[in-house]
Amino acid sequence: MSKTTGNKASDNTPIITDVSFKDALSERYLAYALSTIMARSLPDVRDGLKPVHRRLLYAMLQLKLDPKSGFKKCARVVGDVIGKYHPHGDTAVYDTLVRLAQSFAVRYPLVEGQGNFGSIDGDNAAAMRYTEARLTEVSLALLDGIEQDTVDFRPTYDGEDSEPLVLPSNFPNLLANGSEGIAVGMATSIPPHNVGELCDALIYLIQHPNASIEKLLSFVKGPDFPTGGIIVEPHENIVEAYETGRGSFRVRARWKKEELSHGLYQIIIQEIPYQIQKSRLIEKIAELFRNKKLPYLGNIRDESTEEMRIVLEPKSRQIDAEMLMESLFRVTDLETRFNMNMNVLTAQSVPVVMDLRDVLRAFLAHRDEVVIRRTKFRLEKIAHRLEVLGGLLIAYLNLDAVIKLIRNEDEPKPKMMKKWNLTDVQAEAILNMRLRSLRKLDEIEIKIENDKLKSEQKDLKETLKSEDKRWKVIGGEIKETKKMFGESTVLGKRRTQFGDAPTAGVISIEAFVEKEPITILCSKMGWIRALKGHVVDVGDAKYKEGDEERFTLFAQTTDKLLLFATDGRFYTIPCDKIPRGKGQGDPVRLFIELDNEQDIVDLMIYKPEEKFLVASTLGKGFIVDSEEVVASTKNGKQILNLGDKARALLARRVEGDTVAVIGDNRKLLVFPLSEIPEMRRGQGVSLQKYKDGSLADAKIFKKAEGLSWKSGERVRTEPDVTPWFSHRGTSGRLPPTGFPRSNSFE
Repeated sequence: MSKTTGNKASDNTPIITDVSFKDALSERYLAYALSTIMARSLPDVRDGLKPVHRRLLYAMLQLKLDPKSGFKKCARVVGDVIGKYHPHGDTAVYDTLVRLAQSFAVRYPLVEGQGNFGSIDGDNAAAMRYTEARLTEVSLALLDGIEQDTVDFRPTYDGEDSEPLVLPSNFPNLLANGSEGIAVGMATSIPPHNVGELCDALIYLIQHPNASIEKLLSFVKGPDFPTGGIIVEPHENIVEAYETGRGSFRVRARWKKEELSHGLYQIIIQEIPYQIQKSRLIEKIAELFRNKKLPYLGNIRDESTEEMRIVLEPKSRQIDAEMLMESLFRVTDLETRFNMNMNVLTAQSVPVVMDLRDVLRAFLAHRDEVVIRRTKFRLEKIAHRLEVLGGLLIAYLNLDAVIKLIRNEDEPKPKMMKKWNLTDVQAEAILNMRLRSLRKLDEIEIKIENDKLKSEQKDLKETLKSEDKRWKVIGGEIKETKKMFGESTVLGKRRTQFGDAPTAGVISIEAFVEKEPITILCSKMGWIRALKGHVVDVGDAKYKEGDEERFTLFAQTTDKLLLFATDGRFYTIPCDKIPRGKGQGDPVRLFIELDNEQDIVDLMIYKPEEKFLVASTLGKGFIVDSEEVVASTKNGKQILNLGDKARALLARRVEGDTVAVIGDNRKLLVFPLSEIPEMRRGQGVSLQKYKDGSLADAKIFKKAEGLSWKSGERVRTEPDVTPWFSHRGTSGRLPPTGFPRSNSFE
């Protein structure tokens, strides 16, 4: 139990309350989680910003750092942010400022930097005392109207100032610049998009509120990354991602083939995928080249200036450029996947995964609220000004009487109010008039201003009452945004294009792994290694103390090793990844995510068009194609589903027409292979019936050749299996005389 001290009683003795440690921990962790979600990691769907970004832009606005003014030191900006609004470390705030100024990190930069703000190579920015910054036009669009009561404010952390809860956001920033963040139990990852396309989709959505996502995607083609590249994701996958709010996009570098003399050529990488550092990319390619993992590549060098230019030379001019690039796409970050998870905070600060239409609707709803509040604010200002102008017009009509009253009275204000039925505001305005304002020309100007304001007031009231008029206003503002930042501008031109990934002539692993014969050794304790060549005699191979040989396989470095484990999963290990040498190797768990409680059932080399019989200790199994068991991740692929206390027992190649199974109750059953179904995944069917017991072993053989088994060093064969032949799922009978007591065929 945990004890907490509350307020003190009247006799100054502390009040102690017993609280469960579990409850106290849960309460505090929940508070931490909510704080992380709402104040740090997830963006607001309305302006696409997190608190640190919002505070930074607002602080720069207060410092009058608009695009037409001069720059100020970043240290000054960071100081204001952490001193007034964001009480956190200066490094975190400066890193945020730097990123908002990097054109390769943000599609539409919100900060204009002067000085060293880092590079796509991964170089850090200069210290904040050396760099300067100011807002961009995009930032001004986000902040536009903030002084017109368009958004709510709250006190800052120390209560001395106030800060906006959200920005008016006359710019679809969430989708335009994207966002990334990791919270407690949830995360967000939104790619940047093209503003011109977003504006077109918003205008269409205003006119057709129930537009389908498929239709909206005719405007919003997909992500538009600041570093360009080519998206090679199928259209149906893109549609599904935007319909669910979750998905991924396959992005490739943009390249071209540059012809040289004498039939030679070189490849120029012009754009790389988003969030990939150029220097690390080149280091990775160079490392693979040194390790002979890129046999088609002859040389690589970086000739980049302000424009990217990575030069790749083929090993010979006979090598096809497409094949060379496919080999690089397969093993380097020249091809990456950008994961999308549109998890955002709603206007009510609730985290929700939204689809494309929901996000656009939320932005439009926010703009509608901003227009309403801005209109009400303007109407209040107009009402106040009309009140003042009404008083001034009365003063002009009674100018001599007003002057006389002011000259003769010690307190003229109440007398004026009573005599001409003026309000306090009107009387004050008359008393504050300058003598030069008494010209006839000024009277005419006041009448003109009065008429204009009344006309504007009438229009604004109609706008406030009419939803259609408000949407016309919002649509007009969106069109202006497109005009400022759309396709017709240098900033708004689409950078990321779309293409098709090659489907014909798919390059096999042999294209970039040198083919060599190897002998794979795996011990009982799960240590794996490879010897060069096909070594027939491995008797002198050394193992760790207490360990011994279990599996010996002949393979090629281009092969795939299939591992079947007791958890019913198949795992795949590329043979070229297995450590070489005469040492003891590495634990197989370094290559796959295999639990410590699980063990290896069998190892085999993958061969296309093969089939396996997989079975569990419960005596259930089925046949599966080898293509179905190849796993693409370290987590493997679940093939055999297991019940409580059951374990995967065996995986046998299908080489015959008959199956023999034996249980640990020493009952043998033989039945046709055709009685076992082919499946992709599941528990399978019952192979043998047990009263008390489980499956011990199984074998597939040709009935005409008889059933064979090992007995010591000898191999014995039972040519006639008729006495044990029956249907799948029956009990069987005792095996032939001389069958091993281990109940195993091997």
